[in-house]
Amino acid sequence: MTEVLQIAQLGHPILRQIASPVENISDPIIQNLIDDLTKTAQCANGVGIAAPQVAQSYRLFIVASRPNPRYPDAPEMEPTAMINPSIVDVWGERLKGWEGCLSVPSLRGLVPRYQTIKVEYQDREGNLQRKIFSDFVARIIQHELDHLDGLVFLDRLESTQDLYTEQEYEQLLQETQ
Repeated sequence: MTEVLQIAQLGHPILRQIASPVENISDPIIQNLIDDLTKTAQCANGVGIAAPQVAQSYRLFIVASRPNPRYPDAPEMEPTAMINPSIVDVWGERLKGWEGCLSVPSLRGLVPRYQTIKVEYQDREGNLQRKIFSDFVARIIQHELDHLDGLVFLDRLESTQDLYTEQEYEQLLQETQ
């Protein structure tokens, strides 16, 4: 049965550890984790979630972009499991964009990320995939990949002046609309 898992919060040691590669994708533990991560992200209004965020040290994350209260302008895509992912190429400049994190509640930051990336990963059936992603989805992937390497978006800020409370971020959005 699919479960909503507890999300590790900033300060939990697993968020600062390098996750272990997934050796056996067909293992029921991994297959169930994929389903649990998908449900957890959906229930928390996330557009992605990595296994370390639910205290599981696996190189696995879900990208599940869709409009929701936290990201109203997010593009719609089918939830996708990316197992043992790596960025194999990047294009364009690094652009600052707003990010939040389920493990760092109540904060948003302007984080520089590559605009277009090529990612190599295994899907939930174990097939090797190589795909190009741009803009918001590329940002999600880079954010989630950081979780597999023991980083959070705060580590990518160029300045603490790029850090906002969720309340100030919401007010800023209202003023610009």
